[in-house]
Amino acid sequence: MRKRSPQKPPLRTNGPQAQVVRRNDDWTTRPELRLRILGLPSDITTRTLWTSFSRHGAVSQIDIFEDSRGLRDGSAKVTFSPPPSEPFWQRIQPFRIGWGAAMSIPVQLFLEAPRRTYYHPSPVDPSIKYPELMILQADSIDFGIMYDQNTMMSMHTVVASSVGGIKFKQNMLHRETVVEFRVDINNRSELFRISIPFAHLDTILRIDSGQSDKIELVVSLPTPPRFFRKLEERDTHEPKARYWAEHDAWFRQTDITDFPLQVKNAPITIKKPGPIIDIGRWTTYRLKFDISSSKAQYLFRQIGQALRDYNISIKEMTEFEIASHREPAVWKYIDQSIMAPLKPTSTLADLFKDESIPPLAFPVRYQLEVCISHGYLSEHNLGQEFVRRLREMDPAKAQDVLEYAANQEKRIFAPMELFDIKIIKGSASRPPIPQYCAFIRSATVTPSTVYFNTPTVEISNRVIRYYAEHADRFLRVRFTEEKDEGKIYSTDKDTMNEVFTRVKRALRNGIKVGERHYEFLAFGNSQFRENGAYFYASLPHLQAQHIRDWMGSFDEIPYVAQYAARLGQCFSTTRAIIGTRTTIKEIEDEERNGYVFTDGVGMLSPFLAQLITHELGIVRTSSEPPSIFQFRMGGCKGILAVSPHSKLQEITIRRSQYKFAARHEGLEIIRWSQFAASNLNRQIIVVLSALGVPDEIFVEKQKAQLADLTLAMTSELKALSMLQKDIDPNQMTLTLAGMILDGFQKRQEPFMISMLHLWRAWSIKYLKEKARITIEKGAFLFGCVDETATLKGHFNQTPVLQGHESLEAKLKSLPEVFVQLSKGADGKPKVILGPMLLARNPSLHPGDIRVVQGVDVRALRHLKDAVVVPQTGDRPIVNMCSGGDLDGDDYLVIWDPELLPREWNHPPMDFTPAEKIPLGRQITPDDLTSFFVEYMKNDNLSRIAVAHLAFADFVEDGVKSTKCLKLAELHSTAVDYTKSGVPARMTRDLNPSKWPHFMEKKNKPRESIYQSRKVLGKLFDQVERVDFVPVFDAPFDTRILNAYMIESTMLEDAAVIKRQYDAAVRRIMAQHAISTEFEVWSTFVMSHSKASNDYKFHEEIGRIAMALKDRFRALCHEKAGGSSFETLAPFAVAMYTITAGEISEAVAEARARKTSMTTDKMPMMSFPWLFQSVLGKIANRTVVS
Repeated sequence: MRKRSPQKPPLRTNGPQAQVVRRNDDWTTRPELRLRILGLPSDITTRTLWTSFSRHGAVSQIDIFEDSRGLRDGSAKVTFSPPPSEPFWQRIQPFRIGWGAAMSIPVQLFLEAPRRTYYHPSPVDPSIKYPELMILQADSIDFGIMYDQNTMMSMHTVVASSVGGIKFKQNMLHRETVVEFRVDINNRSELFRISIPFAHLDTILRIDSGQSDKIELVVSLPTPPRFFRKLEERDTHEPKARYWAEHDAWFRQTDITDFPLQVKNAPITIKKPGPIIDIGRWTTYRLKFDISSSKAQYLFRQIGQALRDYNISIKEMTEFEIASHREPAVWKYIDQSIMAPLKPTSTLADLFKDESIPPLAFPVRYQLEVCISHGYLSEHNLGQEFVRRLREMDPAKAQDVLEYAANQEKRIFAPMELFDIKIIKGSASRPPIPQYCAFIRSATVTPSTVYFNTPTVEISNRVIRYYAEHADRFLRVRFTEEKDEGKIYSTDKDTMNEVFTRVKRALRNGIKVGERHYEFLAFGNSQFRENGAYFYASLPHLQAQHIRDWMGSFDEIPYVAQYAARLGQCFSTTRAIIGTRTTIKEIEDEERNGYVFTDGVGMLSPFLAQLITHELGIVRTSSEPPSIFQFRMGGCKGILAVSPHSKLQEITIRRSQYKFAARHEGLEIIRWSQFAASNLNRQIIVVLSALGVPDEIFVEKQKAQLADLTLAMTSELKALSMLQKDIDPNQMTLTLAGMILDGFQKRQEPFMISMLHLWRAWSIKYLKEKARITIEKGAFLFGCVDETATLKGHFNQTPVLQGHESLEAKLKSLPEVFVQLSKGADGKPKVILGPMLLARNPSLHPGDIRVVQGVDVRALRHLKDAVVVPQTGDRPIVNMCSGGDLDGDDYLVIWDPELLPREWNHPPMDFTPAEKIPLGRQITPDDLTSFFVEYMKNDNLSRIAVAHLAFADFVEDGVKSTKCLKLAELHSTAVDYTKSGVPARMTRDLNPSKWPHFMEKKNKPRESIYQSRKVLGKLFDQVERVDFVPVFDAPFDTRILNAYMIESTMLEDAAVIKRQYDAAVRRIMAQHAISTEFEVWSTFVMSHSKASNDYKFHEEIGRIAMALKDRFRALCHEKAGGSSFETLAPFAVAMYTITAGEISEAVAEARARKTSMTTDKMPMMSFPWLFQSVLGKIANRTVVS
């Protein structure tokens, strides 16, 4: 217990908030205590305050306050946790803050009343309250692995001492378990902390120690928690900061080792050099407690009950063993070359005999490291016999065995049993893949470890196509937080320095798998934003620098960011056009007032567009090709728009499209123009709200959409209507609409109904989280320029229209655009006329959303599903839309009159990019990797967007407020960071202190959350999330099952391919943390690994799903003997029959056992729907063969 201070006479404190303190009140029992300080100089620092107050107790937080003008007001607050032992603020003598006896000033201190009860309600029964922080002292902690289901192998033990105890903390406020312990490193005692969110805990084992007052708990985690090391608090204060907290002294750790120099110079590998604690792989912890005191017993019971309330069970274990640490011998056999054939053995003596065998084939070695890195196999369970069996197998079969192990996504404690399983063919057997794809190996580097992934089929890029014979030597690497925790976010503090140092170390030293040393090559532009890069395992005759030299000539580029961006062009995901030769015509840009009106736009002939459409197999509803293609060709980039004036194989390129000289000059296509539905989002809505659109408009539109989604589950007409209008970028809603037209919804076919349920759940999820309201009178389209110079542009003298002007005056002032949809309500092309909104995502500034006039220009009617903008005027209108251009940007076009705001065309922001700083010498790979790490540290794009949304809701002026306008400017700078190299620096005053409830900031204190009464709060409260539950027990469609008499050999062939397909889908699910196959097939993903944002991931999963489907369609064509309907239809029926049989058998078993039918227990269903149009045609045939 805390020693109570002696009684002192009552004292009255001074100042306007003075209160009489008559005795040592209940402040001694509080978990924390706050003191208000008045009379501080304006240049006071948190470090000075910490130095002055830390001698009286443990300072946990310091706040220096500012007034509404952002100037310091002479006051501050210091928080102690736990409270000081003495009430020093009650002393008669003034408290002095200073820098020593000669330099100190008197200040006034006031004890603040507690803000909350410091008790946390149980989520099960709110009447039960737990202390916010519960601490139990432990005697020791072991770090290790689970050797088998009832044995922990202890790799390192820390014992509590007088120097430092071991604290087992339950932080109910932050919903996390924390363990603090000390480790001696090079004769220095360091304090470490492990932080485990309750969400990552499932079961804690309680081990029977044989003594009633001794308790052992074992916590085994599937993924590493976050480790921190505490620095000296006095050294963790920033000079100008107005806020400091004790957590600022806790720095993330990537290694706990006695040999930091060895780690510094080593490549990234699974097996770390000389760890004291391998924090990435030793993820099982045993804690020993002495609970002989009644207080400890009560606290232990209280902690146990609190954990159970959060669905964390404490399981009693009567039989559990602790094995002592031993080095795994398996590395010896896969790392070294040795001689005689090995004999089966199980003894340690045999394992270390100096005999030798050839090394494993690299694909096998790589796949073994896939299994070990993910924890599916442990090197401690692998011995000589396991290695011998792998070595003696055909390498493709050995790889299939290991792929099977990886596909199980669970720990295999008896690895020798893998050789007894009939293994299906995996990627090692190399079934045919589309010409535009390649098998790609990938790795995820986290702060504490590295995960290698089974090779997956991906759409390739220029570099991998050119070096196809060495494609297996490329490694796609992504740097993320710990497994499934998403992206590593930027920070303005130094607490993440170790993490960024590890990233730089990987980029500098490379990644090693067996004898292959992968070194940094370059990074694609989209890849860069998601903290990814390509590595390459060099050969004597082909090294990484040789590849960079082949990519192009970049020596004249003086800016590191621009240099990196030009290299990145070569890694764009593209499809090469190889069926035709092209000729190039060069023309000048239209430039005026410092703007390039034709920036990024070239032209091609209708003939060439048809050739591209045919070669890429683009499905069109009409005979016409797409009007626009986003492309790469040599060092050129941008879009190519169809022009009736271009000659047969002619491509017209503008100067703005030429970026660098390249050896490769082939035409490559990224994507093409097509109709996609227009959807609002939170940023667009808050801007429109500020411009005068009433809240009720948004509320009613969302209400109608929710009602339609519910009706669509039972009404074919409503489902068809919505799916054909709300077309997603991957066009999957049109696929579902086709399935409905084929009668599958009417038949309640299980896959069809499951897909409708998923589409509804996905739509509702994004209504709730993003306010993704679909606008029927709108589209999401490519932008391109009016080559005829007919459309009227924007002129600077155009006034801002506030709403009182006549409609004629309004329309007369508007710039013009041409928008023609390929298919209107009557199925014919439709030109959109009249006023409409033009915007680009994201829109943060009130001037980002423009009102323009849709007009009809006969000379532009060859362009469809695009928004054509003028090249006349003083400033490009796309530049006013969030700084857009025409090299591949998509634009939101809305002609719904209800969404036209009261205020038209607010003055736009100036999007002139920050001035670039030249390096002053030739750029090296080390410069590129340093920029990569600096970008990770300073990429504030998401932080700025989040802060903008919070202030837009909180302050009265919304997006027109000073802070929001400043954040909009910073956002523009952050967007350009990848090209300019100039980061956007957020000042502390732009960090919100209040958060609206709809932002769901669960990690923020409750007092900082408020109930939003603005439009986004209303929209959020209107939606209730819906879980996706697939339908397994509905009958399969007899129209297909009875269509043909299928021979057993065909059923067997279909079953073999289905197993391969299912394994490929599971790999995609595992790699991206996707829960179900339905999400992969449809691209309507409910949740993913968060390594990229939802919009980017929707694009990415679209490419992945397309490659998956094309690959297995080709395999089915081969087995069926062709791709014609007559040849393929029986095989599609076999696919459907096999799937129906597997599902029906699993349903019967689940009913018999009375178990739930969840996706992790049921067979996969999507395989036959690779051919949904074939199935539809079969279902609607009248003749049965």
